[in-house]
Amino acid sequence: MAKRVAIVGAGVCGLASIKCCLEEGLEPTCFERSDDLGGLWRFTTKVCSVTKRPDFAVTGQWEVVTLREGKRESAIFDGVMVCIGFLTNPFLPLDSFPGINTFKGQYFHSRQYKHPDIFKDKKVLVIGMGNSGTDIAVEASHVAEKVFLSTTGGSWVVSRVCDAGYPSDMVMQTRFENMFINCLPTPIVNWLMAKRMNRWFNHTNYGLVPKDRTRLREPVLNDELPGRIITGKVIIKPSVKEVKENSVIFNNTPKEEPIDIIVFATGYTFAFPFLDETVVKVEDGQASLYKYIFPAHLQKSTLAIIGLIDSLGSRIPMGEIQARWAVRVLKGVNKLPPPSVMIEEVNAKKENKHSGFGLRYRKVLQTGYIAYVDELLTYMNAKPNLFSMLLTDPRLALTVFFGPCTPYQFRLTGPGKWEGARNAILTQWDRTIKATKTRTVEEPPSPFASLLKLFSFLALLVAIFLLL
Repeated sequence: MAKRVAIVGAGVCGLASIKCCLEEGLEPTCFERSDDLGGLWRFTTKVCSVTKRPDFAVTGQWEVVTLREGKRESAIFDGVMVCIGFLTNPFLPLDSFPGINTFKGQYFHSRQYKHPDIFKDKKVLVIGMGNSGTDIAVEASHVAEKVFLSTTGGSWVVSRVCDAGYPSDMVMQTRFENMFINCLPTPIVNWLMAKRMNRWFNHTNYGLVPKDRTRLREPVLNDELPGRIITGKVIIKPSVKEVKENSVIFNNTPKEEPIDIIVFATGYTFAFPFLDETVVKVEDGQASLYKYIFPAHLQKSTLAIIGLIDSLGSRIPMGEIQARWAVRVLKGVNKLPPPSVMIEEVNAKKENKHSGFGLRYRKVLQTGYIAYVDELLTYMNAKPNLFSMLLTDPRLALTVFFGPCTPYQFRLTGPGKWEGARNAILTQWDRTIKATKTRTVEEPPSPFASLLKLFSFLALLVAIFLLL
């Protein structure tokens, strides 16, 4: 009989978990409180509690209590995968904004934002310079009378388009670059990063340069922001000192600015209200999870948290890798270290100490994409071996090392191996270019090729002359 696994949440990580369970012969049931996408799901079902069974020390089983259409139900599962992510509860720090209660305009969290028409002919203030804040400010600037973007610490802004017009993540997220960065002292890495980021535009001149450059926060991905700033459509401001009835005062700028709407793009907090604190406890924006997945202290590792990680790479394939490994642990194919070993590693990670090489991350939940994925692949014996590959398939080895670290690489070997992975890796740039090359353009002949032909012709003449 297949093990039954409860999956809480039908987002991208929930869908990946469903797929991974099915691949390993497990029986998933997904609970989703909304009426949106899912897999093998039960829509509009709220998970009220997930608790250990009385015989948990022996069976590792969980009791899941749900509420649907006013009816409470209970079911027993052999494993649980929690896939609700860490962007769950809007963080609205109104206590940090003196006078907000006297504001006569409209204010709301960025999660409530739906369409820029609400800003038409208004004076708008967006607080927070993450991806949501900059996106909203840019959209508002097309219809609003004036848009202010307030930031306390600044941020690097990255374009989606990199050298020669290629996607930034495909150019920058490579195994070669990852190895190169991790071999350099952190101050040099920070200097190189600043040089790269300022190659598009000088962040200091635009008032965006990060206040703390020693600890990396996720860069902002926005192609329009510099253009909106330089044309005066978006005005960068420091943090807010005080909010008045119809205006705000910014720090270091005594002038009052009239404001009609304030958008708080101030991020999110996460929590697991259906789990007892003895199972997973959230403190200071982090949880004690081994490899960011398993509660380290449980007698049986039959509960996994998927997607609770902040990576500088794509979160979707990272969530799938987490799910692949977690499912194999739930199935009993892969084993975890003793709880004491896991707890020791978790506590060491909480200290967020740095080696002095490579990037230094601002938060414990932040991690390097390639290094983390490779670690999980190693536990599944699915990490590509570049040295052996170099001997047997040098073309593929060089493409894997110097080319984009796309998820095809995670299916080259081991459990879940895909026969089409090699060809997909070798042809990935063809598909990338095809998406934009919708008009056939004849490229002019290369000057180098013409010169080469000329030198070849001259060499031939010299050779003939010498033979005569």
